[in-house]
Amino acid sequence: MKDATVSLIEYAPFGRCARIANGDAELYVTLDVGPRIIRYGFPGKPNMMCEAPNVSEANGWHIWGGHRMWHSPEHMPRSYETDNEPIEWEEITGGIRTRQKTEPWAGMGKQMDIVLDNAGSGVVITHRMTNHGAWPVECAIWALTVLSPGGLEVVPMPARDTGILGNRVLGLWPYTRMSDPRVCWGDRYIMLRQDPSNAQKFKFGINNEDGWAIYFNHGQAFIKQYEHDMEAFYPDGGMSFETFTTDFMLEMESLSPLVLMDSGDTIEHEERWELIDGVEPPEERDEAVDAVVRGLRQLT
Repeated sequence: MKDATVSLIEYAPFGRCARIANGDAELYVTLDVGPRIIRYGFPGKPNMMCEAPNVSEANGWHIWGGHRMWHSPEHMPRSYETDNEPIEWEEITGGIRTRQKTEPWAGMGKQMDIVLDNAGSGVVITHRMTNHGAWPVECAIWALTVLSPGGLEVVPMPARDTGILGNRVLGLWPYTRMSDPRVCWGDRYIMLRQDPSNAQKFKFGINNEDGWAIYFNHGQAFIKQYEHDMEAFYPDGGMSFETFTTDFMLEMESLSPLVLMDSGDTIEHEERWELIDGVEPPEERDEAVDAVVRGLRQLT
């Protein structure tokens, strides 16, 4: 079986992109900005990623859309060092390796290996970050996937029996309303709808011990998986997964453990993606989600 292939394409308005494809699925990775995984989908079918080339912050940082790599905890302006210039990249087996210029202020160097399976839709993204600064920095890798509008996200809640102790840590941001109509707080899952008519910001984080979340859109299911370390401490008070939505997108965010990086240290964080066609979103209740999740596990 042949490895996935890499080719150069022009993808307006983002410019040059590397297309990684295997005949079943494809990814476009921006090379003139970012980088971002700006497209993930089946050939000829809708893009699961959000494209947002015109959304920017006051300092000139562009969200662009798609999947990007940051470091946590979030801070303005440190988190928003601009990445609007061409990147370094090279082809590797089944995909590409991207390198951004070392951040001039934070001193962090960021690299992603993006590898598509030989067949099917499976993707492995290995995020690496190196502290090129002169001082130790306490931080974590933050893998953010900006998804297209109109879908439904499902996030599992920890089910571990901890007896008389709490078993979940839920983080809420100042602008988050518990009564927001887009969210359904189930017993086993939290379900969050992306609503293009609702520009109110909404974000929560959780100690996602199962290490997965699913976004249903375009008759497809996007599955994002990572490893939750039960012995580690995570950013923002213990969050290994965070999610944010506004009117033009929904963002799924996984985080690595929070560590003290000495000068020259490198850390890694891996995600596994799957995209499954012909899947409709479940009703927003635990039993309906259970049935769909069981079916998806049989397919993967």
